Amino acid sequence: MKTRYLALLLAPLFSTAALAAGYTGPGAQPVTTVSAANDAADDTPVVLQGFVVKKLNNDDKYEFKDSTGTIKVEIDNEDMPPVAFSEKTKVKLTGEVEKHLMSREVDVDLVEVVN
Repeated sequence: MKTRYLALLLAPLFSTAALAAGYTGPGAQPVTTVSAANDAADDTPVVLQGFVVKKLNNDDKYEFKDSTGTIKVEIDNEDMPPVAFSEKTKVKLTGEVEKHLMSREVDVDLVEVVN
């Protein structure tokens, strides 16, 4: 009996469907432009395509640009792609908006080089 309950509790951990599942209701669509990210609420998911144009003074802060504007992004070393890229390389950033008192930035979880 205990084994059966344990199996029921652990089954979702090993299910790829459970790992990929997420909220799909109203408001679940990620923001896809810098302009929208600059107006978005805290913790809003974002998927941006454009260019990381320069590294800022802080170790993990960069300026990102798309056709709608620029925004500061925070990219940790472990979230960088396995290949080098420059300000001329188009990238896709996945993360969430971090709203501060007077500004917004994107906390990046994944950087992908777009071909």
